[in-house]
Amino acid sequence: MHRMLLSVTVCLAALCPVAFLSAADLPNIILVMADDQGYGDAGYTGHPSLQTPHMDAMAEHAVVFSRFYAAAPVCSPTRASVMTGRHPMRVNVPNHGHYLRPHETTIAEALKSAGYVTGHFGKWHIGSVQAKSPTSPGGAGFDEWLSGLNFFDTDPYLSRNGKYEQVKGQGSVIAMDATLAFLRKHAGTKKPMFAVTWFPAPHGPHKEKPVDLPKGVEPYTGKMAGYYLEIQVIDQQIGRLRAELRKLNIADNTILWYCSDNGGLNAERSGGRARKGSIYEGGLRVPGLLEWPSKFKAKQIDVPAYTSDIYPTLLGIAGVTPKHQPRLDGIDLADVIAGRQAGRPAMGFWHHFTGGQSTYSDRFIKQLMESQQAGRPNPLPQRLLKNVNQFPKHVKGSFKGHAAWNKWPWKLHRIQQGDKVTIELYNLIKDPMESTNVAMAEPDRVAAMRADLEAWQASVLRSHEGADYQLQR
Repeated sequence: MHRMLLSVTVCLAALCPVAFLSAADLPNIILVMADDQGYGDAGYTGHPSLQTPHMDAMAEHAVVFSRFYAAAPVCSPTRASVMTGRHPMRVNVPNHGHYLRPHETTIAEALKSAGYVTGHFGKWHIGSVQAKSPTSPGGAGFDEWLSGLNFFDTDPYLSRNGKYEQVKGQGSVIAMDATLAFLRKHAGTKKPMFAVTWFPAPHGPHKEKPVDLPKGVEPYTGKMAGYYLEIQVIDQQIGRLRAELRKLNIADNTILWYCSDNGGLNAERSGGRARKGSIYEGGLRVPGLLEWPSKFKAKQIDVPAYTSDIYPTLLGIAGVTPKHQPRLDGIDLADVIAGRQAGRPAMGFWHHFTGGQSTYSDRFIKQLMESQQAGRPNPLPQRLLKNVNQFPKHVKGSFKGHAAWNKWPWKLHRIQQGDKVTIELYNLIKDPMESTNVAMAEPDRVAAMRADLEAWQASVLRSHEGADYQLQR
């Protein structure tokens, strides 16, 4: 096991005229992510009856991405993209429940090298939560953590820096309580703070409920009430966070980035075709809000962006340059946000290459807790590393599953089932629901985009095989 070494220069030249900042002047950074909130599942994105006053208020003051995408249509892979800036299959997370390889440099490690104190709170789902595992939040660069293995609801079993406990309350509230405690603890120090809050909601079974809603805001009672009530719980937590930043007098120099890990559960409000689990727009398009009051004015960004962009954008802000940086899929969005860049390189998506792996958060952590308290041996040693040290060889030219190449406004799909390959092409401006396949009418465009997509897929497979690491075998 090893972590990549980093060379660090602290600068903000890409975003502001200040060329060099001390660690004390770097912005605080908070990444907040919902679990299954679709693009249309908020008031500010046009939901006809769901009330999300705190998301709406944030949108009024934020950079609003109208075309923000998760890197994958399910949870674990997208989380891996946030941590690394790379397509999740490159880093060993092709589907839910797989572990992020410790060989990768994570955003927490990179920011920590620039002087940040780091914390993770909420759902993890890209590794173990056992203290001695390099795949745990602690192993991935977080100084402090209160984390679950997967989604959780009420009275969850969680790992606090490797010590297991059952915490009473609602999962998303617990995650925000821990985040606020972290911010209060470190706000008076000279260290900038990096906090990751990954809510376990609005993932099923939807046991969380909003409490003490402000006057004029009602609990959602329509179709899929449990799902939307959990979004209202999240909305309340965003309100708590933004209020605390102001109370601590750190709001102006704090970056707050909010999004979801994949498309939503309601296809009717997904912002495109299909829903969670699909490579079509509804499975990938999510809310995206970025607030940094001292640097960013409120605006709407129509250039497509996605979760793989978070890593290079924030490392650019902090001035961190990893010494050994494997190929990134994301880009630094500084010029896009500043209005100096009107387009972006194509974004690749790929799912169903392999299946997911079940992760039962409460069940597993309860087993670990009971063994820890009784002084018994670890009952789940197989969950420390899983297959992170395995580097499978793939058949050259075989790209099974569903992949897509978003070269805005065109989106090409390549769907391989066995030896059969189906190609679809859509213009997302003219056909946002991806309803009319125009591949036959655009043979030259299809040929060029397919060649680019398959070249990218080949590079992803090489990464998955371990080609990006200097391995000692």
